[in-house]
This record gives sequence, structure tokens and C-alpha cells, in this order.
Amino acid sequence: MKILFLGDIVGKPARIYLKELLPSLRKSLSLDFIIANGENSAGGSSITHDTASELFNSSIDVITTGDHIFKKQEAKQVLETMDVLRPLNYGELAPGRGYIIKEVDGKKIGVINLLGRVFMPPMDCPFNAVRNIIENLRSKVKVIIVDMHAEATSEKLAMGYFLSGKATAVLGTHTHIPTADEKIIDKSTAYITDVGMTGSCDSVLGREKHQIIERFVTNIPVRFNLAQGDVRMQGVIIEADETTGFAFSIKRVEYKQDAENK
Repeated sequence: MKILFLGDIVGKPARIYLKELLPSLRKSLSLDFIIANGENSAGGSSITHDTASELFNSSIDVITTGDHIFKKQEAKQVLETMDVLRPLNYGELAPGRGYIIKEVDGKKIGVINLLGRVFMPPMDCPFNAVRNIIENLRSKVKVIIVDMHAEATSEKLAMGYFLSGKATAVLGTHTHIPTADEKIIDKSTAYITDVGMTGSCDSVLGREKHQIIERFVTNIPVRFNLAQGDVRMQGVIIEADETTGFAFSIKRVEYKQDAENK
């Protein structure tokens, strides 16, 4: 099985590029599934019905999110009606669900969304949350992809080792900066600390860089607008054995708008 996982989608520039790129890329690379973190897809924060629909129409199968998911009221309805996940460890009282089994063309995949706690808002323990559901999920589907949306590299790596042999891949999101530590843990679980982002890279995390600099220099709140230039899609491609659920390769990918794949 071949899976493309995309880092945080930041706003309209990213959505437009994915609409141009993904349908043909899915065909040319023979991708079975495309999963993407969409918590910044609507104006740079949260998700709406329209932005989610746009992403699904771009060939994405499942959307994960993170700490910004509830910043738009409309996101609650999206979580309850579409294949959009919120972090599992928000707890059972939160709208939506933290994992899903998705079937496309006769193939099944499990996707779990987790949120870290280090340098993040208060949340239930992600380790306990995933431990409570992982074996039951594995009894129903072998290939399981985990989006670990977290700030601390140590917490992401710990989750990779914690789920070694239980998840096909543990993939870090949230920091928007791709790391170069992709590997297969214990010959079973693909891991990377952060897959990067999809959006303007002539920016600070997808926002206009001069506004971010002003905020750091003056310490005065400034409105952060979306940057528009140098739009890229960053992510990883996972290849896995459908019978065991073990990953045998993970490869970083980056595509640039109006340029060849780097």
C-alpha cells in the first residue's frame, strides 16, 4: 500500500495548489490513500465545510487536525459530518472522533489523530488515549497512520517508540518545518518528527514574515495575514505491507508550484 501524508495545509494558496497538483499526482504515483492535516486550511486557522469539501475534491481521503480545530464554530459540524478528525485525546465529550477506518477501492486504512501536551494547551494524555483503542483498531485494520500533532520533538519521538509494531507510521505535524530524521523503527513503524507544511514557504509558518517580525520586535499584537509566494507541498510517502501493517519505506517529498518536484 502506498500512502501520501501531507503536512499542515495553510490557507487558500495551499488549497489552490493542491487542487492543481493532487489528482494527477495520485494517478502518476499510484497512491492508494492521501491523508492531510487541515487544521490551518480555513484562513490559516481551523476548518470549514467549504474548505474541507475543497480538500476532499482535491483527492484527499482523510483530514486530520490539531490544537486550532475549534477556533471556528463551524468546525464542530464538519467533525460530525465529514471524514475530518480531531485529536483523540480531546476526550469523549468533544464533538467528532479521533480515529477512523477508511475504505477506498477495496483497501482499508486506519487513521488516528493525537495532540501533544508539552508546550501545548491542557489535554488528556495522548499515550493513554491511543493505548485504549489501538489493539481494537488493529483487529479491524492492519495499516494504521498516526498524526502526532505536537510541539516537542521528544514527545513525538516517544510516541513513535511507544507505537512501534502497533502503528504503520507515526508522523509529526504542527511545527511546519520538515525534519530530516525519517526512519523505520524496529522494522515496522515509519517515523518522522515533522513532515513540514503545505503553503507559502516565503513566510514564517505560512504567514507574512514582516508581520511576524514586527510582533517579535515590538511585542505588540499584530494581525497575521497569509503569505502568498513560493507555495509548496511537503509531506512523506509511506509504503507498507497490507498483510502485516508494517512499513518498509518512508520518503520525504516536496513539490513547488510552477516547478518540478525537488
